[in-house]
Amino acid sequence: MICKICKTISKEYFKAKVLNKYDVQYFRCPNCSFIQTEKPYWLNESYASAITQLDIGLIQRNIELAKKTSLIIKFYFNNNENFLDFAGGYGMLTRLMRDNGFNFYRQDKYCENIFAKSFDLVDIENKRFEIVTAFEVFEHLEDPMIDIDEMMNYSDSILFSTLLQPNHEISPEKWWYVSPEMGQHIAIYHLNTLKYIAVVKGLYLYTNGKNLHLITKKKINKYIFNLLTKNKISNLLNFIFPFLKKSLNIQDYQYLKNKIK
Repeated sequence: MICKICKTISKEYFKAKVLNKYDVQYFRCPNCSFIQTEKPYWLNESYASAITQLDIGLIQRNIELAKKTSLIIKFYFNNNENFLDFAGGYGMLTRLMRDNGFNFYRQDKYCENIFAKSFDLVDIENKRFEIVTAFEVFEHLEDPMIDIDEMMNYSDSILFSTLLQPNHEISPEKWWYVSPEMGQHIAIYHLNTLKYIAVVKGLYLYTNGKNLHLITKKKINKYIFNLLTKNKISNLLNFIFPFLKKSLNIQDYQYLKNKIK
């Protein structure tokens, strides 16, 4: 199996029962430590529902990510520009970010936009954005480098979440994130993987070393970035400065009302 990240020959690492019925091989790259499944022929079944029924923490995570994203944009980016949530699911994060005053739009090829209707990629003429967010997306990518190139067509900065491999032997029994029951986590990253991606794409990498990462052409303070990704810090700063920008809620309501008319 050829590594989808660095093209090194990957070795079989473990097997898992995907969707409780398919015996699937997982491969690990000896060069960049990326873990990938064999060709994921089961994805149509896995995505019969775009959001798996096991994902009971979806709403809480979106709320926390909206707080952290708002702070990162405020500290390091032009917060008056447009932003894109790539593979944004039901549009929950886009709505939360617009409520926080940031002009966010959503893109998703496979999921219905429920919470941010009329604020999709197709609804805006300029397709370049100050930053692209891609939360809980990277672990679902069959060809990550191709998808990263697509994201970079929209922006030079990608803020994304994916849980990095722990410092112990990985197996479905030892690490919940493999999640073979749902069959959607087909790409699992190591810190070495992200470093390789950043170098190849000519970008800086900033990460909290766990689950939140930024690849960008901007040079920023990595220590402050790390602080802003911590729940206690982001909650405290959002409490002290409520909120950083005026909500677009009323403006969006009037826009949608006029559009319906």
